[in-house]
Amino acid sequence: MDAFAGVLACFICMGLAGVCMTLYDKAAAKKHRRRISEKALLAVAFCGGALPMYAAMRAVRHKTRKKRFMLTLPVFACLHIALLFYLYFSPVALY
Repeated sequence: MDAFAGVLACFICMGLAGVCMTLYDKAAAKKHRRRISEKALLAVAFCGGALPMYAAMRAVRHKTRKKRFMLTLPVFACLHIALLFYLYFSPVALY
């Protein structure tokens, strides 16, 4: 497996985990139950789940008032997309 495919697979898995965490946290907030920490949500976003998490947060209106999330997630997503473009178009094999 080349570097692009490995990173893409990681981003897909982290994106799925991030969406699940976002939806769980939204449900927990509605029921006044124990929540997922902001650190954990941002860690998953940093590791590759930023774009799907951002879309999920906008769709269910969760943490949309938190500037920390609404600014950091798009930045992380841009960095992830830039990394994928670099790995895809790079003439050098990185594995």
